[in-house]
Amino acid sequence: MLEDISKILFTEDEIKARVTELGRQISEDFKGEDIVVIGLLKGCFIFIADLMRAIDANVAVDFMLVSSYGAGVVSSGEIKVRKDYSIDIEGKNVLVIDDILDTGRTLAFVKDYLMVKSPKTIKLCTLLDKPERRTSKVSVDYVGFSVPDEFVVGYGLDYDEKYRNLPYIGVLRPEAYT
Repeated sequence: MLEDISKILFTEDEIKARVTELGRQISEDFKGEDIVVIGLLKGCFIFIADLMRAIDANVAVDFMLVSSYGAGVVSSGEIKVRKDYSIDIEGKNVLVIDDILDTGRTLAFVKDYLMVKSPKTIKLCTLLDKPERRTSKVSVDYVGFSVPDEFVVGYGLDYDEKYRNLPYIGVLRPEAYT
């Protein structure tokens, strides 16, 4: 797998430090309140596990599987809910956690999708932000790192279900996906 990575953007230690900072910020923002965390599968699963341990609050967790990529490297633009959340969020603080903010369509869709259930608040958190690719207006409350417009993998992010287990975030060589 290492031969498929052209460069490492964020090391395991850098990720751990940033996740701890995000956990402190979220804890402060929700001080004394319960949180329902909804993770967007599959890419968020490592991030959400580490982030939840860094949050000092009562946290319930659920997941949605929302897809716009399939096996490709560019969003298809069509968003599909493949697995819905199951916790009642009416009147509750909801924190949606995603692995990467690219075009913004998925997070904008999920926020609108959840708003009809009348949560008290909805905040959005993403490990990575790729601002150059934004096509939808979406405001994210918590961002781990900004990344260049390159295909990144590791720490839960994949290409065709590979590379999720890398402990760092790296840029995938184009030869690995073309």
